[in-house]
Amino acid sequence: MSSENSADDAAQVWDVVVVGAGPAGASAAYATAVAGRSVLILEKAELPRYKTCGGGIIGPSRDALPPGFELPFQDRVHAVTFSLDGKFARTRRSRSMLFGLINRPEFDQQLVEHAQKAGAELRTGATVVRVEQHGPAVPDRRTVAVVLQGGETVLARAVVGADGSASRIGAHVGVKLDQVDLGLEAEIPVPETVAEDWAGRVLIDWGPMPGSYGWVFPKGDTLTVGVISARGEGAATKRYLEDFIARLGLAGFDPAISSGHLTRCRSDDSPLSRGRVLVCGDAAGLLEPWTREGISFALRSGRLAGEWAVRIAEAHDAVDARRQALNYAFAIKAGLGVEMSVGRRMLTVFERRPGLLHTAITGFRPAWNAFAKITRGSTTLAELVRTHPVAGRVLSRMDK
Repeated sequence: MSSENSADDAAQVWDVVVVGAGPAGASAAYATAVAGRSVLILEKAELPRYKTCGGGIIGPSRDALPPGFELPFQDRVHAVTFSLDGKFARTRRSRSMLFGLINRPEFDQQLVEHAQKAGAELRTGATVVRVEQHGPAVPDRRTVAVVLQGGETVLARAVVGADGSASRIGAHVGVKLDQVDLGLEAEIPVPETVAEDWAGRVLIDWGPMPGSYGWVFPKGDTLTVGVISARGEGAATKRYLEDFIARLGLAGFDPAISSGHLTRCRSDDSPLSRGRVLVCGDAAGLLEPWTREGISFALRSGRLAGEWAVRIAEAHDAVDARRQALNYAFAIKAGLGVEMSVGRRMLTVFERRPGLLHTAITGFRPAWNAFAKITRGSTTLAELVRTHPVAGRVLSRMDK
């Protein structure tokens, strides 16, 4: 049950307050709730709400979901068509599912409901303007004040910032970014005959600008069509999407939704905490730099943030809180940080030699098998480079 806007929230000191009700925030809240601690999710929008996102659920995302969670798949992908700026298209197929496709409004709401069933409380329509760890709004050194629009204050022993790529909590922590990209997307309703042609198959198009690519993800009677490229190429990115849609023969169908979104990757030395405040998911700049895949990073970092927020809430002094926050940062860097490092190298290679990558993945079976294993979750890009000497050597040569 959602909590109502009331003075009771200000009077209560929550163990953990989570800002943001996306996959990262819902995962953090679930992890806190199952540990038996009081947790409040603050979300500025009303749920469900639309998010610009392809909605691909790869193996690491499935593995990070809470027990008993049933994915609301709109389609299951068994084939991928790859093209190089609309040319040299080739389709690779798999007998087993590569990944699934979801609609974010439904997926996010289910995650929040799962956290609520575990004991989390939700308050929507709550816009956080800042957090304070010192000053008159903070009753003691073990408490953080979360200040809402309108001046109301909510108190917590620990705060998890999961409020997206333009995060206010991230600004408080001092998150630093070294890669910002612009994603544009259209949700296009199509006739049944067109939908049938796409069922079970996605398209990935390596785009005309360095590091850009486009996608078509089928979801029943709607195709999610999008492109992404470096920020600063806004006009070219828009033109790429328009040309991409026209090339696919979809220009005659009116999009139900057209949207855009900036994705942001953290720099290696970017902080993940400040005092009793942690950040995760997009708010921390955690996503895969090459593909800009963020759902699995949000789910995994959110769970870790929730687990360590519990320990911070229990800390009796600043030294212990700092120790727990450093442990959280170590856990993130040892796992997701390693994956991001390899992803940066892959992005550099892709920016320089997209044709080589296209040729490898469409014409070299080991490269396709590696792609399939990564999407299914049986390995990661970082694990592949670490455990397969040939892959490591090839990447090192291409780096040069």
